[in-house]
Amino acid sequence: MDRIKKTFATCKAEGRGALVTYVTAGFPTVEATAGLMLAMEAGGSGLWPVKLTILDIIELGLPFTDPIADGPTIQKANTIALENGMSATAALKAVRDARKKGLKVPVLFMGYYNPVLIYGEQKFVKDCREAGVDGFVICDLPPEEAVKFRGFCNNEGLSYVPLIAPSTNPSRLKFLCSIADSFIYVVSRMGTTGVSGTLNAGLGDLCKRVHETSRNIPIAVGFGVSTRDQFVSVSQFSEGVVIGSQVINVISQSKPEEVNEKVKEFCQMIVGRDGEDSSIHEVGIAGANRKAKEPANVHPTSVITEKDVGPGPGLMDQLNALNIDGEANSQPIPSRFGEFGGQYVPEALMDCLAELERGFIEANNDPKFWEEFQSHYPYMGRPGQLHLAEHLTEKCGGANIWLKREDLNHTGSHKINNAIGQVLIAKRLGKTEIIAETGAGQHGVATATVCAKFGLKCTVYMGASLRILTPQRCAYLLKEDVRRQALNVFRMKLLGARVISVDAGTRTLRDAVNEALRSWVSNLSTTHYLIGSAIGPHPFPTIVRTFQSVIGNETKKQLMEKRGKLPDAVVACVGGGSNCAGMFYPFANDLSVKMLGVEAGGDGLETTRHAATLAGGSKGVLHGVRTYILQDAEGQISDTHSVSAGLDYPGVGPELASWKDSNRAKFIAASDAEAFEGFRALSELEGIIPALESAHAIFGGMELAKTMKPGEDIVICLSGRGDKDVQSVAEELPNIGPKIGWDLRFPVGSGSKYRSGISCMLRVGKKAS
Repeated sequence: MDRIKKTFATCKAEGRGALVTYVTAGFPTVEATAGLMLAMEAGGSGLWPVKLTILDIIELGLPFTDPIADGPTIQKANTIALENGMSATAALKAVRDARKKGLKVPVLFMGYYNPVLIYGEQKFVKDCREAGVDGFVICDLPPEEAVKFRGFCNNEGLSYVPLIAPSTNPSRLKFLCSIADSFIYVVSRMGTTGVSGTLNAGLGDLCKRVHETSRNIPIAVGFGVSTRDQFVSVSQFSEGVVIGSQVINVISQSKPEEVNEKVKEFCQMIVGRDGEDSSIHEVGIAGANRKAKEPANVHPTSVITEKDVGPGPGLMDQLNALNIDGEANSQPIPSRFGEFGGQYVPEALMDCLAELERGFIEANNDPKFWEEFQSHYPYMGRPGQLHLAEHLTEKCGGANIWLKREDLNHTGSHKINNAIGQVLIAKRLGKTEIIAETGAGQHGVATATVCAKFGLKCTVYMGASLRILTPQRCAYLLKEDVRRQALNVFRMKLLGARVISVDAGTRTLRDAVNEALRSWVSNLSTTHYLIGSAIGPHPFPTIVRTFQSVIGNETKKQLMEKRGKLPDAVVACVGGGSNCAGMFYPFANDLSVKMLGVEAGGDGLETTRHAATLAGGSKGVLHGVRTYILQDAEGQISDTHSVSAGLDYPGVGPELASWKDSNRAKFIAASDAEAFEGFRALSELEGIIPALESAHAIFGGMELAKTMKPGEDIVICLSGRGDKDVQSVAEELPNIGPKIGWDLRFPVGSGSKYRSGISCMLRVGKKAS
């Protein structure tokens, strides 16, 4: 920390701004990292007029699988670094090596919280101090969630650098300035990192407010600065300027043997040491503001993953009033479920989440809101049906099996419940655009449907890769969620929505969430992010569970009418957890009712090809919430697999995580083959083709029924219908069918060759035409 303070003091004495450069550790190679740091330092120091000796601080990026506050350039650098084997331990080694070779400038680690948490916060901070690291900029660890981490930093004399965004309100600005110990990182614009051709016209005013509030603590401005002119302009109203994506571009465009020299030349050009003195000119604040323009095309940007700060409420709950203008809400809703939950998000999202929480609380407490919500029941198809699955019950030979028929809802699943509720809140907040993520497409269809009904612009992000097949078949079928849910994609487009295929990362639901959050943070004033599952930062898990609780509330009432008692058990499939939370929550305090969640076991928990987060995961932070996630030993998010697109997600809702740890609910995993058994049984015995997601719950419910007595009652949430999955089932039957003795192929010709029913019918239809 002292080295950072001395650096800014020196810059002030010399009458210049500090150049802060960013590079991703492990990019382009692990071995190149120390050399690049030395090259950047050499590019900004030496015997030159004092006014231009600038390179002062290095930000070394810790790569993460889900860098949702970063744009495409740094995302790609993260991916390459991880492929190269870079880790927190290797990054520490790079700093040690650079220090041994003479690196003098301060070094900040910049990155995301989950790898730090898995490493061990206290150990990480101590090891950083010993390696020569001076502080941290952690994008998704706001100070309210960083109480312990900030304490460890103070003990070791390292700096925790707060971030301030254009959206930060005055009350919160005051709080963030009060905790700054070396300097403040000012985000120049809403959105993600990346090269920008223009500057935010309001940047000068923002920096002025920060200076006035902090009593002139040094600030460094980042996000979008890439040229000498921008550096000079921004230096007029800040003590430091951060350049990152353009450094990565220079590295990417250089030959391996020329990388260090090219980076050095770039830094020299930025500080004016390349001999092009004509480019050096004084630009006052007013001049900079006249030159600056709002970005014309801000690309989808940020969302963040993080891990917990310990059980119980954090400083967020104590300082909740700092997130809103005016007085704190007199009836706040808890931000955590035990140790799970929270708001591990970029600073730019904090005020928006506070606005959403206020809007939800006001709506939830307003009888007229619920009257309006229930007025749409005929459109939604509510109340839903509850009926006894007689043949399924007979086959299992135990408890009565009842089906809560969410598949009969408008759009074919439970997703319409939450979509209607959130759109009504969005309209109350004055939002005109809706964005959403989807895996199986059901949430996307429901969102597109309600946007069409209420006249709102709709954009849906959907994963684009296929990982459910063998490697050989993967090479043939490249577009996953989009491909295997092609019917729902077409339905969304018919309803007027834009469907954005996310061809990045693992190209599944997880990456759709990443991109939706990046887009949201770029367009907060007009846009509401309609999260479809019980995931994400507070208050999203509570909002989704509240609207989906209609499932459990109706179930309780309807079974009481039919049987005069509560069910003995309720069962639901689990991906992110929306239908499960909706079914379970009304029964959470009815301890006589067992609650069984069924996750996607994929190829088996003994393999890495599954999506059973609660059964096979560990505690961490993903997409703004502390919960159970699937991750490796370094805190990087693991790839997942499920035959069901809607369950193919490496996290789960925090309330479900709390139920697991308290033993209130039990969670098991059904493999792909077992899900197919449930799919087949319900189709053949009850004449109902379920969604593959629901088929997991059917299998789990059947197994549970066998262990119970006749006369006891199980209710399974049939969350969706299976029209969308028929093609996927047909394609997978040649692989999974033999494992469960299910063969629907038709013989072709006199030989032993077979084709699937759908393939055969398509061929026959083609000949007939």
